[in-house]
Amino acid sequence: MRLQKYLADCGVASRRKSEELISQGRVRVNGEPVARMGFILDPMKDTVTFDGKKVSPQKSKVYLMLNKPAGFVSTCSDEKGRPTVMDLVTDVKERLYPVGRLDFTTEGLLLLTNDGQMANVLTHPKHNVE
Repeated sequence: MRLQKYLADCGVASRRKSEELISQGRVRVNGEPVARMGFILDPMKDTVTFDGKKVSPQKSKVYLMLNKPAGFVSTCSDEKGRPTVMDLVTDVKERLYPVGRLDFTTEGLLLLTNDGQMANVLTHPKHNVE
């Protein structure tokens, strides 16, 4: 399994953000820093740490349905400083992310989850989910 996917599965960060953390030298496998992309690890044998703390995959999957109000961006963070849907679910300790997008001014059902496989099936065009 690629290291950045493992970090995402553990709830550390998204895959893209995990690549940044790896390149910054903040991730170690079996005590050794990893700075190259595409590093393959064996989750059953290797020990992964981020900023000195051991990370492991999230045990439970979380699925939330959110009635998104207007005035929130359907993303985890916004470079323009606008409120995000994550501001509405602060009582959930797992790292969640929205499945799909609704416009800033749009209201409606939005799914939030930590299940990357389910999110991929729902959002990737090859699966033809409307």
